[in-house]
Parts: sequence; structure tokens; C-alpha cells
Amino acid sequence: MSQKQVIKDVFPYLKIYDDGTIERYAGTEFTPAGLDSQTSVLSKDIIISTSTTLSARIYRPQNIPNHQKLPLLFYFHGGAFCIASAAEPLYHHCLNHLVSQAKAIAVSVNYRLAPENPLPAAYEDSFAAFRCLSKPGEGTDPWINDYADFDRIFIAGDSAGANIAHHLGFRVKDSESDSGSEVKIRGIVMIHPYFWGKDPIGIERNDGVRKAIVDNWWMLVCPSDKGCDDPYINLFVDGAPSLMGLGCENVVVYVAEKDILCDRGKVYQENLMKSGWKGKAEIMETKGEDHVFHLFKADCENAHVLIKHWASYISNL
Repeated sequence: MSQKQVIKDVFPYLKIYDDGTIERYAGTEFTPAGLDSQTSVLSKDIIISTSTTLSARIYRPQNIPNHQKLPLLFYFHGGAFCIASAAEPLYHHCLNHLVSQAKAIAVSVNYRLAPENPLPAAYEDSFAAFRCLSKPGEGTDPWINDYADFDRIFIAGDSAGANIAHHLGFRVKDSESDSGSEVKIRGIVMIHPYFWGKDPIGIERNDGVRKAIVDNWWMLVCPSDKGCDDPYINLFVDGAPSLMGLGCENVVVYVAEKDILCDRGKVYQENLMKSGWKGKAEIMETKGEDHVFHLFKADCENAHVLIKHWASYISNL
């Protein structure tokens, strides 16, 4: 019997073989939901749609005073649209600490991954989760119905999840216009956002190896003849909507000095402020750190500073 052959190597995440099987090397670990004794945060998993296998992990503080309503955060994990989940230990740890500090309800969405489900599947799933859980009603989970302040809704994500948060900001605003819905996003949090482009900018010009790796990720997850200049990933090409249409009035963008995506995040914040958008966009750069360091180095001082700032942003807005 002949050995199966690798037909695509998407370093360092996965390999695709000639028999159609996919082998992932990262983001496959699983942590069960439950009570986190360190933070006193509860979590549970819910099914949103059986037809698309859409699910989410919901977090809440264990002790919530009677009648207190908490900010509601929709969170989208990173992983280049092709790995990880809400149950991945790094994300579970991060959300426990954020919810504890922010005193919020968080919904961490398990959207479908590429290449089995290429884009726009992740965008569709994210909107479906938001639409299902962002309003009180019979179909909304009791933790959200009982404890969420529906006037203080936030969306957030890291890397690919930050890209999702951006596009969701447009989708929610468009759906409001079409239906007369009153759902409003109070703020968007983008951590090391995955925006990109065919032509290198900033530090990308001197790092051809990492540029090629990120190119390879995108070509896997988005089957488009526009490549890395698809409007999903390059927000400044023909066909991309003006940033002026972003559907919220508050944005914070976190970037890391050594991250290959750093300059894209800075350009995003700068262009958002110049676009005619009526809002406030902050940027916070962490010196000496690389992409999603707050996950991989969760106990370092810079990670504590980022989580504290993020929690304060949610609590005080």
C-alpha cells in the first residue's frame, strides 16, 4: 500500500494529504468547561445551530449580585481561520481572567474552520451567533437573559478573530438598517488583528520568510482569485467598504512591536480615524512582544497589563 502524500503544508498549523485528510499540529487541545477555582468564573458549552455545528462557550462570574446586569462580550478566537477553538486551553485561561476582571458575560464562539469550511463560513457563523444571543428572549441562554446588559454589547477577537470582529461590525450595522433592529455595539476590541495585503509594508519588507508564511495561510482559507488583496483581508483595496461604515463608536486596537502584523494594525487605526467615521479609536502597542504573546506568555507582566486594560475598557465604557 502506497503511503499518502502531503499535497499542502501550511506551516506551522496543518498538512493536507492526497487522500483528503487534514492533520492539525496546533490548536487541538481541549479544556472542559466548568468552574475555574482561580478566578471564580463559571463556563458552559451551548449548541447554537445543529445544521452548521455552530456552538459557543459562555462565561460568567460565579457570584453575581441580585439584579446586577453585566456587559456582554462576543469573543472570536484566532488561529488564522484554520485552527483552535473556544475550548483551547490558552483561550479558556484568557477568558476566565478577562471575565473575572471585567465582571462581564462572555460568549466565545466556535465558528467553522478552513480548509473544510473556507471563508466566508467563519463570518457567517459569527453573525449567526451574534444574532441569536444579542437580544433577550426565549431562544437566548438563561445566563445571558438573566445577567447581560443588552445596552452594553462588545465584540472582540485576536488575530483572525479581530478580523472577524471588524467585519461583524459592518454586518450588524447593515442588519440594523434592514430590519430596524436596536442592537448596538458599544465597543470593538482588536488584539493583533489579522489584516494583510499582497504588497509588503513596514516590517514586512524586511521579513520575507514570515511574509510568505502568512501569505500561505490566507491562500488556504480564502479561495479567491484576488489572493492576499481580497477585501476580507486587505481593507484598502477596490471593493472594500469604507471604514466610515464601521458599526460602533469605540474601538481599541492592540499591537505588538515584534509582530509581523503590527504595522497593519497601526494603519487600520490611522485610516479609521481619517475615514470620516464618527468615533474614538485607541491604539496600544506593547514593546518587545510578538503576536498574541498574552496567550503564550499569560503570566508575564505585559500580558497582565493587556488583560487589565482590556477589562477596564469593557467595565468603564
